[in-house]
Amino acid sequence: MELTKYTHATVVLERDGAALVIDPGAFTPEAADLVRAATGVLVTHEHFDHFDVDAVRAGLEANPALVVRAPQPVFDQLGEHDGRVVAVQAGDAFEVGPFSVRVFGEQHAVIHPDIPTIANVGFLVDDAVFHPGDAYLVPGVPVQTLLVPTSGPWSHTSEAVDFVRAVAPERAVQIHEAMLSDMGQQSAARFLGPDGLGPVPVAILASGESITV
Repeated sequence: MELTKYTHATVVLERDGAALVIDPGAFTPEAADLVRAATGVLVTHEHFDHFDVDAVRAGLEANPALVVRAPQPVFDQLGEHDGRVVAVQAGDAFEVGPFSVRVFGEQHAVIHPDIPTIANVGFLVDDAVFHPGDAYLVPGVPVQTLLVPTSGPWSHTSEAVDFVRAVAPERAVQIHEAMLSDMGQQSAARFLGPDGLGPVPVAILASGESITV
C-alpha cells in the first residue's frame, strides 16, 4: 500500500487501483481533485483543516461511485447522497473498495475549557495505518504506521510523546504540521523519535511525497 502525504492532515492511501483520502481539508490545495478521483473519503472531524465541505460535496456530485464515512456532524453537513455518505462511530468496521477500516475514539482533544469539545474519530486502515484526527487517541491494537499530529492549538509535546509510546508503532509519520516552520518540524521529530523521547523515528514527508506502508 502506498501512503502519500499532502499538506497538513490530508493523507491518501492507494492499492489495487483504489484511492482512500483521509481528511481532505481546506489547507490542502489539491483537496477537490483528490476527492473527485477517490474510491472513498474518511473524515475524522468537522474542522475546516480536515474537512473542506465544498471539495467533498463537489466530489460526491462529480463521482457517483464515491463514498464518504465520517462522524455525525460531518454527515449532517453533507446529507445521505443516496446512501453514499454514512455516519460512523467508535467500534464500527467497514469496507471501502479493497480497504478495511476500523473506527476508534469519540472526541477531539481539548483546546480550552471555554471551547466545546466536538466529535472526532480515528481510522485504522487495513490494520496498518492509523490516523487519529485531532486527538492523542490510543487504539489499543497493533499499529504499523502511526500518523502523528505535531502542531495546533490543542497539541502538547509531552502528550504527543506519551501517545507515540503508548501506540508503539513500527513507524511514525508527522502530520498536522502546518503551523510549524521547517525547524519546528525537525524539532518535533527529534523530541518524538529515538534521539529524544520516543520509540521510533518520526518521518517528515513533503507534500506529495509517498512511502510504501
